[in-house]
Amino acid sequence: MSDTALSPVLPVTSNALPAILELNNEHARELSWLEPERLAHLVSEAFWTARVGEADAFLLTFDQDADYDSPNFLWFRDRYPRFVYVDRIVVAKHARGRGLARKLYEQVFARAQAAGHSVVGCEVNFNPPNPESDAFHAAMGFEEAGLADVYGGERTVRYLIRRLQA
Repeated sequence: MSDTALSPVLPVTSNALPAILELNNEHARELSWLEPERLAHLVSEAFWTARVGEADAFLLTFDQDADYDSPNFLWFRDRYPRFVYVDRIVVAKHARGRGLARKLYEQVFARAQAAGHSVVGCEVNFNPPNPESDAFHAAMGFEEAGLADVYGGERTVRYLIRRLQA
């Protein structure tokens, strides 16, 4: 097993933000581009955010109380009184295939459940398609909850939920 797979899940601290920003923006097509100030704001509003290594992988989540204007987040807020929304999760190319995304999601599920949430939601691009993400989320127990055109019709997304045990 690689050192990366054994690496602990760490909080995203202010000194980790430059590496996280770089990883995010390398995947801006899937995630959306961020400026440093916007990333710092999102981290400050997060339910939970974490990383593995300096920036081998990272995750950013919000609950229903976040000050966040993403149309995808707002879709969940309009439908679920309490939820945790996975806004972005990304694994660096050199660290893929080591179970890091699964490791991060399992911790999200545990933290969300411990905080009394019964739903974890996210969205996956439907157009342009993202078949790897579709397969991963299906394997993690997510099911489709809706479909929408966002960003002026630039993308179509599938909204997915994973129900947690009470």
